[in-house]
Amino acid sequence: QVQLVESGGGLVQAGGSLRLSCAASGGTFSSYILGWFRQAPGKEREFVASINWSAGSTNYAGSVKGRFTISRDNAKNTVYLQMDSLKPEDTAVYYCSARARLGQYKYWGQGTQVTVSS
Repeated sequence: QVQLVESGGGLVQAGGSLRLSCAASGGTFSSYILGWFRQAPGKEREFVASINWSAGSTNYAGSVKGRFTISRDNAKNTVYLQMDSLKPEDTAVYYCSARARLGQYKYWGQGTQVTVSS
């Protein structure tokens, strides 16, 4: 059973940085896409970024492109989300998710809170 555990959230001032981690276990992730999503209070969950585990290719939402960077460490089975130049509107619970290359996002972590103060 695939398990995803996020960490690294917290409170930061606008303009600051945070790095989120997602430790993955229970699967062979070379054939997976790992993604980050976020959900702010009163809003729907939205896509933030994804990475093809084997190819390393990435995708970003327009709102974070140029500020966030997704990466993975194969040896540690961990995906990271480096968040720079944070804005108050980045405040949300951030979730790690995984899907097979041609499937829907099926596995989800418990989420980690990111709060950006102005």
